[in-house]
Amino acid sequence: MNEKNDRTSADTDTDTGADGAARVVAAVLDGHQRLRTLLDGLTEAAVREPSALPGWSRAHVLAHIGGVASALARQARFAMQGELIEVYDGGRPARDAAIEAGSKRSADELRHTVTEALAEAEGAFTAVGPRDWERPVRYRDSDVRGVLLCWWRELEIHTTDALLGYGPGDWSRDFCAHALDFLAPRAPLDTRLTLEATDGPERRTYGSGEPLTVRGRLTDLTAWLAGRTPAGPLDSAPAPLPELRPWP
Repeated sequence: MNEKNDRTSADTDTDTGADGAARVVAAVLDGHQRLRTLLDGLTEAAVREPSALPGWSRAHVLAHIGGVASALARQARFAMQGELIEVYDGGRPARDAAIEAGSKRSADELRHTVTEALAEAEGAFTAVGPRDWERPVRYRDSDVRGVLLCWWRELEIHTTDALLGYGPGDWSRDFCAHALDFLAPRAPLDTRLTLEATDGPERRTYGSGEPLTVRGRLTDLTAWLAGRTPAGPLDSAPAPLPELRPWP
């Protein structure tokens, strides 16, 4: 299977079991406070500027952060009641329409929307008990732990997309470890792709076929696999960097 993912023994499983979930919750709460602080100085001109995502302004990204925070919070909230609910009422079309509508809001409105959504997510995930992380949810037919991890990815990656002063180079090693595992299906077909950190012991090998090693700082390797621009260089010599498959 191309999704095979070999990890070095130095890697840590931050997302395994109740203790791992508690560590992720702590990281998410730190991310909430970081984003609140970054939004303090948001101006009307700044929200209209481009984000790191093609075709999206900062306002688009912030509208999406607010929407996905609320959507994932209610996945957890309903799961705690023993109920299942769709991630977005109306599915992807409604989600896209909400982002477009939200992108037209003022800076103050966006700040309020995101702050309220962060509080909603905070309340939902801190209410989950150690034995509740395996409760089923509609999101990917997964469980509450899967929803928490999804929100961690959305929060970390889209905070960097908003270009507010927090970039991929600021991602923690724990987050990079999780993201590299989740993004394993992006590895190209017919290639044994190895990602080797030059600033630590981390190493990932995906798939089978023609061997190719990409070396760089852990955060840069993670940014590249996530489809974001690395802050530093990546070395795949003598071959060029391969084309990645779609987001899983």
